[in-house]
Amino acid sequence: MSVKGLLRFYSVRPLHPVSDDGRMALTDHLRELRARVLRVLTLWVVALVVSLFFFDVIFQLVFQPYEQAAAELGGSTDTQATIAGVGGPLVLYLKLCGVTTLVLTSPYWLYQIWAFILPGLHRHERKWSRVFAAIAGPLFLLGVAVGYWTLPKGLEILIGFTQAELTNLVEFGDYFSFLVRTLLVFGVSFEIPVFLVLLNLAGVMKGATIGHYRPWFIIGIFIFAAIATPSTDPFTMLFLAIPMCFLVGISEVITRLLDRRRARKDPFAEPLGTEGAA
Repeated sequence: MSVKGLLRFYSVRPLHPVSDDGRMALTDHLRELRARVLRVLTLWVVALVVSLFFFDVIFQLVFQPYEQAAAELGGSTDTQATIAGVGGPLVLYLKLCGVTTLVLTSPYWLYQIWAFILPGLHRHERKWSRVFAAIAGPLFLLGVAVGYWTLPKGLEILIGFTQAELTNLVEFGDYFSFLVRTLLVFGVSFEIPVFLVLLNLAGVMKGATIGHYRPWFIIGIFIFAAIATPSTDPFTMLFLAIPMCFLVGISEVITRLLDRRRARKDPFAEPLGTEGAA
């Protein structure tokens, strides 16, 4: 395939003219989807090959929480990390590099998803969605960072339950799955303010309603944190629940400001959800 043909193969520009109302032919939609998927796959393969050369760095980053927990336990608990099977090391090699590549390339493939959806949105929807896209990413990364920071304490508590006569053999595949679940729970949980503000912009939930049901939000957050944290220890639960309560408080302030702004623009509009806030 020539360079010109390759560029055309990866191009997302429609082959047929776009109508005045922004409509596009179905074949152009499918062609654009194919091109964006191929772009993502190409970048993912390239990034995967590059990450294979940094396996030692990735492994140390993933393994550090366990080493820190084992160091805190000292000699009180006998624990050892293991890997099972003849092909276990190769599977570990590919799994770590694959997940790392997926995370590192997430800004690009999320952008491709966003770029495919964006033409179907109205102008005001595009404006707000850009704002939330800019906020959601840092909040997710903040949640992942908090989860990574609290993980050694959770591991220390869980491994610490091992009887003195026993040796705790930690299979690395199970440990890696545990780490990924913990980081995902923290990352997704930190997105709650984004969803609350989106509900407010959609006219479903007012800031006064969030304030009225604030105690129930707090109770629900603590119940969710107790169930969602894989380590099941109170410290990890608190490290998840307290920031979530703080973020819900921030979302309440933002939604109340948005409600006041809408009220100034349309003072005769009947406030939605005021009966729940009474």
